[in-house]
Amino acid sequence: MLSKIIEVNQLTKTYGGVHAVDHVSFTIEEDKIYGLLGRNGAGKTTIMHMLTAQLFPTSGELNVFGGNPYENESILRQICFIKESQKYPDIFSVHDVLEVAAASFPNWDREYAHDLVGDFRLPLKRMVKKLSRGMTSAVGIVIGLASRAPLTIFDEPYLGLDAVSRSLFYDRLIEDYSEHPRTIILSTHLIDEVSQLLEHVLVIDEGRLIMNEDADDLRGRAFTAVGASTKVEAFIAGKEVINRTPFGGMTSATVIGSLLSDDKKQAEAQGIEVTPVSLQQLIVHLTKSGSDRKGVKA
Repeated sequence: MLSKIIEVNQLTKTYGGVHAVDHVSFTIEEDKIYGLLGRNGAGKTTIMHMLTAQLFPTSGELNVFGGNPYENESILRQICFIKESQKYPDIFSVHDVLEVAAASFPNWDREYAHDLVGDFRLPLKRMVKKLSRGMTSAVGIVIGLASRAPLTIFDEPYLGLDAVSRSLFYDRLIEDYSEHPRTIILSTHLIDEVSQLLEHVLVIDEGRLIMNEDADDLRGRAFTAVGASTKVEAFIAGKEVINRTPFGGMTSATVIGSLLSDDKKQAEAQGIEVTPVSLQQLIVHLTKSGSDRKGVKA
């Protein structure tokens, strides 16, 4: 049985009258890759800051590695948090940053770190403040991977990286995770790019946890039906529709639920085109707000 390394119960963070995080509860198990997903401003970064003792909760319970992380060096040394737009001292070169990381993380792999520096073509002697945005992101990726921390968190780790460098990151992450399992949390808006890496998905929307499921259970969870409006409406009757978009005499409807063989036959007979919905499309539909959510059942 996998052990729980994070336990969060009714975790809340308020600023004035605004709930940035609103009574969120979940557990994180060891040696799995999690996706912490949602729109910008949904509360993801606030949760990560509380997990890593950079913010105090307003209320609720929070345990990491069996204890409270605040001012707890034995817990914090097991966590590597790579933030969006990570900052480093102006006088630090890439080499300096790696040396500080080596002293900070007990599981640091110096040889692997330098292999990654070569992969991402980082100039060791250059000052970090003179690096491009993409190279600065690559420095964070090197630290996150080479730390081999039991809990490694990446918050939008690849700002400024091109598609080739992002693909390199995914390849190195899954290769090293296979050889050195640990718990990894990826928070990103590039959901389709990381969807095949994820084992479990947490989706935050307006401070609330709206999805907490294994990734395998989500794949094939929804489909889109497109065709003549009257035929589509008949086809989706009784189904859980999360998005409905009419155009001309046609309708596109996104439905939660597996597509059964009888459904496929019915759709084909009615000239309705049915396609699977990607994880990113599913989350986009589920996190649309207000009037954007056309045809969504309450």
